[in-house]
Amino acid sequence: MNKTQPEELKEHERKRDFFCIVSDAFRVFANRSSVMLGSAWAFTGAVLVILVWILTGPTFHFSDTWQLIINTATTVITFLMVFLIQNTQNRDAKAMHLKLDELIRAIRDARDELVDLEDLSDEELKKLEEQFRRTRKRAENDEASPSRHVDPVETAAGPR
Repeated sequence: MNKTQPEELKEHERKRDFFCIVSDAFRVFANRSSVMLGSAWAFTGAVLVILVWILTGPTFHFSDTWQLIINTATTVITFLMVFLIQNTQNRDAKAMHLKLDELIRAIRDARDELVDLEDLSDEELKKLEEQFRRTRKRAENDEASPSRHVDPVETAAGPR
């Protein structure tokens, strides 16, 4: 019996494990939250909450409870935001690495060893950094290499 595509998708969804579903839900939540919480409106809202808290200070005689409210709220919000920010940064970094890896693979003269640099040890990265530093110094000293000797204004004004 042939199943339709929606039926196959539903069956696949049922087979997915709980961790995968939670991970996907968190990814969607983190992305949407980062968009909303990174906006000017969220910043404005946070400033308004602080202003209201400050203005209510005289009413509560600047009591310990009044101070505890803002301290607790900011601590909890900061704690949760760390996970949201880390998740979105990890995804952005992974996407950037994949895009750069694709460019390295696509360019014929590029060194394929540069793919997956993020997996190298700190010592290996320092060696590679030193290698690039030496290459850059050679290019600076090489009169035939115009890339290091062109005035940036000329480059911007020149034809493309």
